Amino acid sequence: MMNPLLTLAFAPIPVPNNVPTLNPSPYFWLPVPASTMAQPIDDLFNYVMWVSVISCLLLMGLMIYFVTKYRAKSRKDEGTSSSDHHTGLELFWSIGPLPVLLAMFVWGFQGFVALRTTPKDAYEVHVTAQKWKWLFEYPNGYTDDVLHVPNGRKVRAVINAVDVLHSFFLPAFRTKIDAVPGRYTELWFEPTAPGTYPIFCAEYCGTGHSAMITKVVVHEAASFDKWLEDAGKAIDALPPEELGQKMYNQQGCSGCHSLDGSPKTGPSWKGLFGKSETMSDGSSVNVDENYIRESILDPQAKIVRGFGPVMPTFKGKLSDKKISGIIAFIKAQK
Repeated sequence: MMNPLLTLAFAPIPVPNNVPTLNPSPYFWLPVPASTMAQPIDDLFNYVMWVSVISCLLLMGLMIYFVTKYRAKSRKDEGTSSSDHHTGLELFWSIGPLPVLLAMFVWGFQGFVALRTTPKDAYEVHVTAQKWKWLFEYPNGYTDDVLHVPNGRKVRAVINAVDVLHSFFLPAFRTKIDAVPGRYTELWFEPTAPGTYPIFCAEYCGTGHSAMITKVVVHEAASFDKWLEDAGKAIDALPPEELGQKMYNQQGCSGCHSLDGSPKTGPSWKGLFGKSETMSDGSSVNVDENYIRESILDPQAKIVRGFGPVMPTFKGKLSDKKISGIIAFIKAQK
């Protein structure tokens, strides 16, 4: 059975209206190439692959030939040699592959430098990784759990992690980099075809690692700015409870807090509001608006008994309106 992540990587993904789907990948073993760096990387991949295939077939063929030709025909032949040391032959198979390997190195180094040299005019998006969610913040302050970028424009992703090591992987763009707690990493890409492509976490980060999947939507350049403006207005227009539900799904709350009463990494939100909770120090706290707000901004201040201090702070990440929306959503979970 194929790995579910691989299945998703090659399967078509539903796309929003006005975003065209892509043609099938021209490769049997690689996803659709959709960035300016994809083709050079694919060419290098194919070069390395065919060098490996030809080398393997050559070595296996020679091994079978020599085993057959020089096999001992009787016991008296065992332990004897019919050939002497050949310096020229050894120099040939030692120096002969050198140009092939040097070409591999130079080609790969040029690609590495291009991938790690971010253009100065790139459009910047901040990426936050956490268990088990991706968040993307745009220059106007709008935050989404799906990455949206304009086609044909260089994009710089500034990446950080709030808990453990993650890895930001865009297979169609042939680029990947770790998201490291306590520091920023970055990568850049330039999309070449509008459509929708998967994003994975490529570093094991806990029990929800396999579900840490989202997508990048490449818009036509002319429509991207309008989408960004409309998306910001739509968030502001949501009623508090609907805004809270969006934050629950967008900010990664769903990965740790269930809505059906079952405990996960954190307490369930079902019936939580108004409940008396016992803290790890033995004290009791009534779950009200102030407690929820404090738990969002300073989650280590009061830890519910039976759960660990694993929740990251959302101080500076969520506006008062969004926090009020989360409180309204928790109240609705009867």
